[in-house]
Parts: sequence; C-alpha cells; structure tokens
Amino acid sequence: MRIPLTKYGLPQVVIFPAVVLAVMAGVALGTTGKLQSWIIILIEVLLMAILVWILSFFRDPERICPTDSNLLLAPADGKITDIETLEDPPAFLREQGEQSADVLRIGIFLSIFNTHINRAPCNAKVEKITYRKGKYKNALNPESARVNESNELWLIRTDNPQDRLIVRQISGAIARRIVCDTIEGQQLTSGQKFGMLKFGSRTELYVQLCENAKCLVKTGDKVKAGLTALVRYE
Repeated sequence: MRIPLTKYGLPQVVIFPAVVLAVMAGVALGTTGKLQSWIIILIEVLLMAILVWILSFFRDPERICPTDSNLLLAPADGKITDIETLEDPPAFLREQGEQSADVLRIGIFLSIFNTHINRAPCNAKVEKITYRKGKYKNALNPESARVNESNELWLIRTDNPQDRLIVRQISGAIARRIVCDTIEGQQLTSGQKFGMLKFGSRTELYVQLCENAKCLVKTGDKVKAGLTALVRYE
C-alpha cells in the first residue's frame, strides 16, 4: 500500500512528528492535576493540528499527468503571482552565450498549505543544474527571484520544438531547504517529480517565446504541478 508522503520530506517527516508526539505525551503525563482539564485538551488539540499540518505538508498525491507533448505543465502547485516578458535573456541564459530573445517568465508562489513537490514541465533532458546562495526574502515578492537562494534546472525539450527551458526553485522567508533529485544528462518525462521546496517558497518557469507559443494562464490563477498547462505550442 502506497504511503502518500514524499521521500523528499526525510528526515523532517519522521523527526518533526516524533517531536510533536513526544510533547503531546509529556503534556498528558506531566500536567495532569496541575492544569485545568480544558487547558490540557486545548494544548493537545493545538499540537494535534500542528502534527496534521506537518504530515499534510509532505503529502505526495497521486497524479495522472497529461501526455500532450505540445504542453508545458506547471512545475509547482500554487498561485500565479506574476507573468512577464523579458526583452533580454536572464543572466543565467547569457552565461551560456544565448542570443538575445524574448523570454516568458511565469512565477508561482507556494504557500505553506500547498503541495511542495516540483515536477518537470515537459519531456526534457537536464542540460545543467546551477545552485546559487542568496537571501530569504518573502517569496510573494517577485524581487525574491533575483536575490534569494535558488536552484536552476536548464532543460532542453526532447519533443519539437526542442527549445531550452529553465525551472527555478527559489527559497522563501520560511523555506530554507531546496531538494533536487536529478542529475545533469538525466531524461525527465512530463510531470515527473524531481524535488521539492520545504515550507513556503517560489518556483519559476522561463521559456523562450516563439510565434506558436501561447500562454494559457493569468496572474491570480491557481495551478497544480503536472496537471495545469501553462503554455501550449500551437
């Protein structure tokens, strides 16, 4: 039977619940007769709510991802906070000598209540992985994409058009742990899990624009990793 918790949550998915359960046991055994029963119950209910939230944060729901090779799927669950067309390539594209071209950037904010597993937007080969140290500003602020800790996956589509894409995992004010379970040269299938961001964060998709690439989402839309189409090649 499949346990719907992600392996990327280790060791927190074991340690944190164990600590909460130990505290609950301590409260039950150590405060009886010292505190009023309603106070003990309230504390236990609050601790139970924390335990449920911890387990739900590391949930790994089963998903049947679309197989349409013309789609770019959301790499993360969350809310679209910004969509921007960049007239010049970002710095991490210029480093590879890319020619100047319009680039579409779609930013997704992950709250502490979203599933935090990242998924590949399409069938692609991992060309390069770049980790960058940085700050931990609020991930709701688009400025966080420029200054926060991040991990960049450079991907090349294996379907036509064989464009270069970039998925950026970005830490937030609470998230301090980026997990990337892939290596350079690895082939990813559309919707395949490749990592997660722990405790609130931001994920961005960069795609070079062409005449037949159409953005399907708008600011404020809620999306699900591996299910919601962000871009369609027409």
